[in-house]
Amino acid sequence: MSGTVVGEEAGALAARSRALAVLRVRSRALALVLLPAAVAVVLLVGGSTGRIGGGSWDVARWVVTSAAVVVLLAAAAVAAVIARARPAVSPTVPLAPAAAPDLYRLVEDLADRMDVPAPSAIALTPDCDSWLEDRTHRAHGPRRSPRANPGDGAPVLVIGSPFLWWMRVAELRAVLAPVVAGTGPSAHPDIAAARRFLRGLDAAAGLAARPGLGPVQGLGCAAVGRVARVLLRSCRGHAAEMERGVAAAASERAQAVDYGLRIVAQEQVGLAYAGWDRLLTRVALPAWRMGRWPSRLDAGVVSALTELSRRDRLAEGFASRLGERPACDLLEEPGAVDEAASLLAARLFHGGPAEIGPDWSPVDWQQYPEEVVDRKWRTEAARLHRVLDAMGVRPSAGGPGGPTLARVMEHIAGGAGAVPRPSAAGPTDVPPVPEAPGTDGPGAALAAGISADVAREEAARERSATPPRAPDCAGDEPDLWGTDPLPLVPLQPPRTARELLADHVTAMVCCAAVDTAGATPGMDWLDGPALLINGERRADLGARVLSLVEDGDPEPLRAWLASAGVRAEKPIRLV
Repeated sequence: MSGTVVGEEAGALAARSRALAVLRVRSRALALVLLPAAVAVVLLVGGSTGRIGGGSWDVARWVVTSAAVVVLLAAAAVAAVIARARPAVSPTVPLAPAAAPDLYRLVEDLADRMDVPAPSAIALTPDCDSWLEDRTHRAHGPRRSPRANPGDGAPVLVIGSPFLWWMRVAELRAVLAPVVAGTGPSAHPDIAAARRFLRGLDAAAGLAARPGLGPVQGLGCAAVGRVARVLLRSCRGHAAEMERGVAAAASERAQAVDYGLRIVAQEQVGLAYAGWDRLLTRVALPAWRMGRWPSRLDAGVVSALTELSRRDRLAEGFASRLGERPACDLLEEPGAVDEAASLLAARLFHGGPAEIGPDWSPVDWQQYPEEVVDRKWRTEAARLHRVLDAMGVRPSAGGPGGPTLARVMEHIAGGAGAVPRPSAAGPTDVPPVPEAPGTDGPGAALAAGISADVAREEAARERSATPPRAPDCAGDEPDLWGTDPLPLVPLQPPRTARELLADHVTAMVCCAAVDTAGATPGMDWLDGPALLINGERRADLGARVLSLVEDGDPEPLRAWLASAGVRAEKPIRLV
């Protein structure tokens, strides 16, 4: 017997052993529930035969019987809730067989070679990961594999959408082999039963968090949730070991399928993750914050990784792969799938609405510099001057007035609070704004004002956002988004006041460069919004802005402006 077969059997045996341990927890809970009933039966039978009788025994008989009835009713209610609880499934973009026949054939061929049931369906996730997800609890029946038993629903194969655009067909096949192999252990009755039990407990544990519950329902769901959490804690270790055994068995079974290519493909997984993360945080996030969502994120990851390959000598040779057939060719309409995955990514990572609207519209990469980058700069510049106006800061000395970069630099370099502004109401209608508590350095009050304004805008956007809901389907379809608020996976922590100030000053400098020096907005696939002067990206601006914001030293920025031909005293156009 080969080492691969031995390893596979060892992993499967360990998984089945742990599955039985999970089921024993269920059996012990059932035995504990039946114990009062068993005692009550003994007392009742003893009383009917005359062997156990008398005053104290009669009282005990009725007390135990009453307690047994209460326990049985409560246990039946808890069991019914756990059995009927519908856990949330991962938000994905479903792929019907007609939308990706070649991809389905690739997966089914993999299943044939490894002699395992084929997945019931395929779906895409906007992330760099792939897994099997059991959705047999869904109201509508899944697509059955001809090799699967009619009564057993095979799991859904979830594939990371960036893989389809960056990976070649052979690489995707190698990466999916160990994932598809997991349908074999998953089909075992004990493992399937243990997973169903765990999913039911997990769903029941979160019932108390569901909105719209009445007082009585809330108390009942809270009680069920406590019972479910106790059982989950008892199963936690066994469940983790069971999944490790399943993964080990699947990995061993897939050893014979494209093993050498899989090592190379795993390098592409790491590269795809790095490029995808940079694309989301540097490129997509600024657009999402403006109410625009890039509609071709997966296609963009190819450009981002190609740029990374150009910059990083360790990635040399990866760009040559682009001549091979990409895995997205396995889709009938790659553009439509990319758009759906891009909208899902915006919802997951930013919390945008589910549908297109006037304040939430797609943007193509060709339009990104003009409709996102330029608009972002001018929106932030407008906010910067709005806060300065509210603080009573005068225009720059000797300048034409209006929104100028000189006004911003003079205020921050001066390190003062607000300068009183004369008005018809009297010599001073605005008292100076003190520095924010706990902060020091130049521009602290300005940073605090910008931070407060951004927080107000974000709060207003959250209030107007449409609450997540499941798609309209027959039956009691589970909520695909669960009960957690969106975004489910936020990309970045909230920005500090000082970071916001630096961003807004940078935006002001870029607006001045566009309006007075002929610069143009651009986009870098890895770093996001970029300033182009004479067609070349100027990446040396950030350090000069930080010198002004953090140290109050305007000289490095003034030297940069002079070298770029930017006129700080000229008014700029705002949104």
